[in-house]
Amino acid sequence: MGKLLIKEASLVAIDFESAGESPGETTYPIQVGMASMKELQLQPTLFFRSYLQIGRPVTWRAQQLHGISDHHLKEAPTMQALWPEFKKRLASRYLVAHGHGTERRFLRAFPMHGFGPWIDTLTLSREMIPGLPSYKLEDLITHFGLLEKLRKILPDFRWHEALSDALACLVLLLHLIQETELYEEPIEFLTRTRKKNC
Repeated sequence: MGKLLIKEASLVAIDFESAGESPGETTYPIQVGMASMKELQLQPTLFFRSYLQIGRPVTWRAQQLHGISDHHLKEAPTMQALWPEFKKRLASRYLVAHGHGTERRFLRAFPMHGFGPWIDTLTLSREMIPGLPSYKLEDLITHFGLLEKLRKILPDFRWHEALSDALACLVLLLHLIQETELYEEPIEFLTRTRKKNC
């Protein structure tokens, strides 16, 4: 059996927004967004977003960043209650994130979930296009002129909103693949470990 090629893969980009750090406490996810792509075609009907109930206040600083307050979380499900959604959307797919450490850490809420392998667009961007002044997701999207494309796909697109950021990550990855014509490469080209940026 041949290796899975990039052009054949099913990918899901995932992003979390967090409650922010409180003294003596770690942060928790309060919103999740997932954007899907199969065979290099975005699948908007499969996009997913949800607030997440955590049972503690969102910090003022975090609210200033993403605009999510305790009010938004009142009727939200817990992350554990959404396990069926996570399993359905992430199992047997390649996961994509921009700087995937936070996403991997938050998914530890599901011990032994087995999700992955991961494709980190932050690492890929640094390696494939060296010398840029910034590798923040917003700056890369602006650099490549992809913002209008994002707004056409997701009319309510805005930065620091989980689905918007997940979609931006996926569109960035698609752009990198197209610009470097990686269609026929094995998917391992994107997933191999790059320890210097982990």
